[in-house]
Amino acid sequence: MQRGLEVDDEAVSPVIATVLLLAITVLLTSMVFVMFQGAFGSVEKISPRGGVSVAELSNGHHIITFTHLDKPLDPSKVRLTMIPMKSNLSAVVIWAGQADVYGMVGAHSSFIDADAGYTVTQGDYFVLNSAYHHLDEGNWRVTLFYENTGSIITTFTIKE
Repeated sequence: MQRGLEVDDEAVSPVIATVLLLAITVLLTSMVFVMFQGAFGSVEKISPRGGVSVAELSNGHHIITFTHLDKPLDPSKVRLTMIPMKSNLSAVVIWAGQADVYGMVGAHSSFIDADAGYTVTQGDYFVLNSAYHHLDEGNWRVTLFYENTGSIITTFTIKE
């Protein structure tokens, strides 16, 4: 009496193969996520640092010039806030990218983009009409703020 051996052509059952493929897919997806999670979205999170110079001109204007800035900034996200030290004056808020400010020569408030690249970089400057903004009536605390990171670029005082 001879017994015949059955030949099984399938090496792995379909259920086990499916489970293994799903496990490998999850593992590879996790590895790719871990590798790239720091690469996306981290560029704008670094707070910009910068410095300015302030000049009072004889024609009744103040010029606030960026003397150094560690990265280019979006003008629509750069805010200049001037808070008076006297309580009878109102605070002034100016956005660099505002339509009636950006590139507007002769306006009460102007932002001049020196390289015309629609970025705030070293050499760009604000021009403020001193009489219109009452800059000649006491001291003002000025803050340059960057909205993308929620951080202060620099703070300084304009003195009477």
